[in-house]
Amino acid sequence: MKHVAVQIIGMLLLVLGAQGAIRLLADHDNAGLLAWLPGGFTVWLACYAVATVAGAVLAGWGSKKVKQSGRGR
Repeated sequence: MKHVAVQIIGMLLLVLGAQGAIRLLADHDNAGLLAWLPGGFTVWLACYAVATVAGAVLAGWGSKKVKQSGRGR
């Protein structure tokens, strides 16, 4: 069950990071969830990229563990 939770958290991070990065690239002044973070465009984009990569890694790892436990197909 904990691997499913890790997979869900990873998917959420992936979606939020990718969506935020795309929005930021389309409108450089719209930082979304990271508007509170100082540093401007470069820092915001780097944070969204890290969230996207971390989400993909977590979702992939969680999916692999769920399949290994026999609960997934």
